Amino acid sequence: MTGSQLLTAMVAFAGTTIDDLVVLAALFLARRVSGRPAAWMIVAGQYVGFVAVLAIALAAAAGLRIVPDRWIGLVGLVPIGFGVWGLWRLRGTGTTTRPPLACTVTGIATLAFANGADNITVFTPLFRSLHLGGSSLATALFLTLIGLWCVIGAALATNRTAAAAVGRIAHWLVPTVFIGVGLLIILDSGTLEAIGQAL
Repeated sequence: MTGSQLLTAMVAFAGTTIDDLVVLAALFLARRVSGRPAAWMIVAGQYVGFVAVLAIALAAAAGLRIVPDRWIGLVGLVPIGFGVWGLWRLRGTGTTTRPPLACTVTGIATLAFANGADNITVFTPLFRSLHLGGSSLATALFLTLIGLWCVIGAALATNRTAAAAVGRIAHWLVPTVFIGVGLLIILDSGTLEAIGQAL
């Protein structure tokens, strides 16, 4: 992998996963306020979901077309569904007895995959442009940077002022963040145009 390819990979990662920081910060803030999910669950879930994204991108780069690019945005419905469900749970009763959204490794991995699925369209041509060794190095780089993202997300949640403010609104803030992320996935992917053309 050349220096320019390394820089391209880093820019591709940062540009496509910055929204992961928002989700990670929300999850770590929920943990700070309610004690759930555990930090290891957040990290493990993020890795499982992102590895699934990388696996599909690598498969697509090898010539396997699993889902047409224009329909990738439909996975944005997953975080929207989580968010709507979270807001629905708030009606009528107190919020202190409810577990936070995505408080298991599986739930967090599902969110991480849904949030990163639109990245497949960026990672696939990147992997196609690299030989096998370069793809391996890019994959290792991405997995390292996901760890850095988890550290930054956790650090953002340690701000006492932010944590205190979020503690008062976390019950509706986290679902709202998920809905916003899902809408961005759908809007940025071109899926709405594809649906319009299909109708």
